[in-house]
Amino acid sequence: MVPNPYQKFMNQVVTTMTPAQLLLALYDKAITELNKAILYIEDKNIPKAHNSIMRVEEIVDALDASLKEKYEITENLAALYQFFREQLIKANIKKDPEILKSLIPFFQELRDSFEQASKMI
Repeated sequence: MVPNPYQKFMNQVVTTMTPAQLLLALYDKAITELNKAILYIEDKNIPKAHNSIMRVEEIVDALDASLKEKYEITENLAALYQFFREQLIKANIKKDPEILKSLIPFFQELRDSFEQASKMI
């Protein structure tokens, strides 16, 4: 089977990213999917809303799995990621765009903080 050229390109992009670039890309994708889910809910496209919310949950799981125990901030981030999961589940069950809208500033602030931190390294 011939691999999809786009998928091949994306695999190459991801494998050549630095850890900081990958982290920022995950936050960017989460924000994008949250915005898409909000639009899908408002358009009453429930299957697509569900899929976007599930993608954000997968991103949160990946972010949580990447935490290292040696850092002081790890415990706080783990608790925050758990909060995100709970809110995403609630938003998905209720199809409530307001819950999703309330999460975007958290993701944006974390993204911006990690971007600043990566510039200091």
